[in-house]
Amino acid sequence: MMDGRVKTLHPAIHGALLGLRENEEHLRAMQQHNITPIDLVCVNLYPFEKTMLAEGITREEVIEQIDIGGPSMLRSAAKNFRYVTVVTNPGQYDRVINELRTNDGNTTMELRHDLAAAAFMRTAEYDTAISSWMGTRRPESYPSMLRLSYAKQHELRYGENPHQSAAVYANPASPEPSVVNSRQLHGKPLSYNNLHDAAAALEAVQELHEVFPDQTGVAIIKHANPCGMSVAASPAAAFDLAYASDPLAAYGGILACNRPIDLATAERIIADQKFFEVIVAPDFENEAAALLGERWKNVRLLATDAIEHSGNRKLNYKSIPGGMLVQERDMKIARPTSWTHAAGPDPDEQLLNEAAFIWTAVKHLKSNAVAIGRGMQLVGGGMGQVDRVMACRTAILRAGDRMGETGRPLIAASDAFFPFADGPELLIEAGISCIVHPGGSMRDQDTIDLCNERNVTCLLTGVRHFRH
Repeated sequence: MMDGRVKTLHPAIHGALLGLRENEEHLRAMQQHNITPIDLVCVNLYPFEKTMLAEGITREEVIEQIDIGGPSMLRSAAKNFRYVTVVTNPGQYDRVINELRTNDGNTTMELRHDLAAAAFMRTAEYDTAISSWMGTRRPESYPSMLRLSYAKQHELRYGENPHQSAAVYANPASPEPSVVNSRQLHGKPLSYNNLHDAAAALEAVQELHEVFPDQTGVAIIKHANPCGMSVAASPAAAFDLAYASDPLAAYGGILACNRPIDLATAERIIADQKFFEVIVAPDFENEAAALLGERWKNVRLLATDAIEHSGNRKLNYKSIPGGMLVQERDMKIARPTSWTHAAGPDPDEQLLNEAAFIWTAVKHLKSNAVAIGRGMQLVGGGMGQVDRVMACRTAILRAGDRMGETGRPLIAASDAFFPFADGPELLIEAGISCIVHPGGSMRDQDTIDLCNERNVTCLLTGVRHFRH
């Protein structure tokens, strides 16, 4: 009735599911109302989670995918697991069928208990998705109650350190390319640190792809910080540049590329004494995967299939004692057309592109951060410093001899404004000819005056990129 909205909400169904088979009163009621007990329930719920993420879908269409009868039957059956077997997803079918075949059409109490727990977990997950969606009436609002639902993939050997236990969970509703949902083509199981750093590497090349969609972007990550980053015409060329950013730090790092890894790139990766724990890319040519696997039997090769971000709003969750911090992910990408040329020579289009690259690189370093680049290559990063002057010094130190190489002008980017002109003074003394930073300091004019005096281009982005 009501266009199918009411089908299974009936005592004939729920009495058959909830009736206690050893309770005389229940048995009399079932006989009186011609109710036949139901021993097995198999329900696949309306695809609400998939529908709410679909592009071009109306609110009314999403609401129509809220299943009412299905969760009700699952809950009734799960409550009465002493007698009823409840099946909630195709992954359970084989186990149930095997028990029915080996137990004369019956299932064990152990299986029914496990399936009941899974059923309540599924309905909780389903209701969480609905309540979160309903509670967010405007794109910028946050729900009054936060309930997150993630499916356990597997336990990890240990966490960040050997004395910490750990597991990895997946968001079943996420349509976004990720290392958690990637295809592992080769190598031993991923560790906690592998997953953490591989996610950072993927995020870096996703952003390079967004800023430079017609180019190849490569990032090499150690402890969630880029130690190598580049943009070039081909994967092989981009890898060579990224590796040359800091060959010492690159050893044992996580490598990511926004293009499939071909044989030419794989040959560059295995050359000399290089070593990478994980390589992430949309895909790998068969010959490339075979060559990498032959070179390192334990290297993890992760294929994400796609690289582009989805168009849906993305949130970051950070657990703190007693609560959770929630914020929008920093999706603001480099757009030089919106920047202000504050001092020094006018930048041409090539310099602006290179400034956009190094601005993208510094965004992915831990704050306080300063990045130095030449052309479309990161040559030095000062990250995780408690003051900006030390971030400048560290970036210069890590760049080392690369500061003196010939070629394109050296560009420095700072993830936040310079409170004083001391940091820019260090950078200019080291050979920097263009400085990119958000601006906004009470003493911005000091930096602007310094850049004008030293004939250094100063670009203000108006955007801060703290990362902790």
